Amino acid sequence: MNTTKSKEIFSRAKQVIPGGVNSPVRAFSAVGGTPVVISRGAGCRVWDVDGNEYIDYIGSWGPLILGHAHPQIVQAICATAQMGTSFGALTEREVIFADQLCAAVPCLEMVRLVNSGTEAVMSAIRLARAATGRKLVIKFDGGYHGHSDGLMVKAGSGLVTQGILNSPGVPDEIAACTISIPFNDLPALKKLLDERGSEVACLIGEPVPANMGVIIPDENYWQNVRDSLHAVGALLIFDEVITGFRLSPGGGQEWSCVTPDLCTLGKIIGGGLPVGAYGGRKDLMELIAPCGSVYQAGTLSGNPLAVAAGLEMLKQLQILNPYHELERKTSKLASGIKKAAMEAKVPVTINQAGSLFTIFFTDVPVTDYQSALTSDTRKFAAFFNAVLTRGLLLPPSQFEALFVSTAHSDDDINSTISIMREALFEVAK
Repeated sequence: MNTTKSKEIFSRAKQVIPGGVNSPVRAFSAVGGTPVVISRGAGCRVWDVDGNEYIDYIGSWGPLILGHAHPQIVQAICATAQMGTSFGALTEREVIFADQLCAAVPCLEMVRLVNSGTEAVMSAIRLARAATGRKLVIKFDGGYHGHSDGLMVKAGSGLVTQGILNSPGVPDEIAACTISIPFNDLPALKKLLDERGSEVACLIGEPVPANMGVIIPDENYWQNVRDSLHAVGALLIFDEVITGFRLSPGGGQEWSCVTPDLCTLGKIIGGGLPVGAYGGRKDLMELIAPCGSVYQAGTLSGNPLAVAAGLEMLKQLQILNPYHELERKTSKLASGIKKAAMEAKVPVTINQAGSLFTIFFTDVPVTDYQSALTSDTRKFAAFFNAVLTRGLLLPPSQFEALFVSTAHSDDDINSTISIMREALFEVAK
């Protein structure tokens, strides 16, 4: 596989961009080698600047549930851009978009658009603190909710990939306002609430954690979490930046049958453009300025391009209702990988929720951050590079989700299984 041009561009990038990438998860530091430099994408495939073709399971880290360069979404963006890219003023399109989000997502009575998942989470937590008059936030070990200061404690995604436990630059006083506990450990939560429940503003978590790899919640776990929080006057925030419109039309809260007080959205609702949103109960959202005194603002919030792309994305999802088919294809892929791993005698555990899945290189069940860390990252790195040279692009980290899109055909799934089988036998040598 020729990577001459990718290496040249990455070398230039390192001179002007920290680490040569604009987000740490894009680096290949955990798997070795040089990041491929992408030039274009279509459907479930991307091509790099050297002309190499890949079946893509990154999908821009989740937004591209319909695949790259979906024709109707591209058309919506282009048509909207001709009328103006930003106004800093209300447009009717934003109202239509908000209406559709509120109609689809169970907890949304009102919603505010922002520009990223990080911004949405930061704003939702500020609102929860204002509503409760409390400071303490609970998160889960390995949970990643963006890079705002208060959530850099025992975070997942790029931090666990890079081996960063807590980020420098976060004052101790701010970090002390966040407590991190193990996921799927209800006694740990109840103990904390017994000791400090009157100080807790909220707990934030992904309905299906996907930033330490995909982790499946225990049966009735979220119902028990919500009940325990409400018993002490604290709020539940679902971070649905990944799971929103990914697991079902109503996101992870519909999937789990638990309605939070607030939720955050991103990724899919922008159709591939930068976007975020947070919302929930009307009595809480009316505390936000200009209704109330909890301040949050954004020059490009609700910008026409992102909203147009998001509206077209929601339209296409309503037309296709692809969730059963996405789960079928992902289950087929997961089963094929498990069978291949058994034949190659390479221990793996695969966790799957809908069209999200992670291949953990460990022989123990992965139910939380600590069990995820039992994964053999050297074997993952060898596997990653073996499939890369054969034409598969995976997230360059053991601790991330793989994303299946409607653009992945059964032929693509079969090809992927075949390639991964070859790679697993190579890893086993």
